[in-house]
Amino acid sequence: MTFFDKLNTSIKRNNSLLCVGLDTDLTKIPQHLLKEKNPIVAFNKAIIDTTADLVCAYKPNIAFYEAMGERGMMHLQKTIEYIQTTYPGIPVICDSKRADIGSTSDQYAKAVFDYLKADAITIYPYLGIDSSEPFLKYKDKGIIFLCRTSNPSASEFQDLLIDGKSLYIKVAEKVVEWDSTYHNCLMVVGATWPKQMKEIREIAPDMIFLVPGIGSQGGDLKGTLQAGLRPDKSGLIINAGRTIIYANSSKNFAEKARTETLRLRDEINTYR
Repeated sequence: MTFFDKLNTSIKRNNSLLCVGLDTDLTKIPQHLLKEKNPIVAFNKAIIDTTADLVCAYKPNIAFYEAMGERGMMHLQKTIEYIQTTYPGIPVICDSKRADIGSTSDQYAKAVFDYLKADAITIYPYLGIDSSEPFLKYKDKGIIFLCRTSNPSASEFQDLLIDGKSLYIKVAEKVVEWDSTYHNCLMVVGATWPKQMKEIREIAPDMIFLVPGIGSQGGDLKGTLQAGLRPDKSGLIINAGRTIIYANSSKNFAEKARTETLRLRDEINTYR
């Protein structure tokens, strides 16, 4: 199955636009799990098992695993493998924000798609098509370009005017152009910027947006859905990480994560 096949199937099956971010920090997981041989994997599996019927995707951020060195990358690989063998219909987005000259991008793409076997990746658009093409050539994968990020200082560069248009608008226009050739593009558009999301939706009426910023970053959920939903009530992957996976630190952490996932999924659906 392609990334889009998996995503569309899980959205319909689970009636969900919610993606759980598996940004797992060894210092924040419940203490009793530290007795496990692979505590990060044990934590992730428990979160996945209790939320798999409520989500449309999972999104591990590679930084949390790289920070642990070789062992951390093993945890990431085992987490992705577990999702794809136990819940094969749910796509995995590797949030790695890669891009470089073509030869280096080619290696980044191989690492995420051939080794880790993720279904999608986040990348930078700023080096142009020769940097992006090594990812785009994986036609069955989702290539998610940073367009309007959720962080507070995003405007320092992304609002800069070029020929009278903000940089994020220029990025959106270029990604739409690339998608007309490759047909596997998405964009990151933060929930902290619903006005800008509406502008980008007008440029890319059919494209799917990965939406960070809900939860601990204080994004506007209702405004995001009003600005970003397509007429088919889809077109968004709304990510939440810390508010779900760290909802509780007791031995019942996974059940508490499920409760928060269900609450957020249902809240999203009230605005669809």
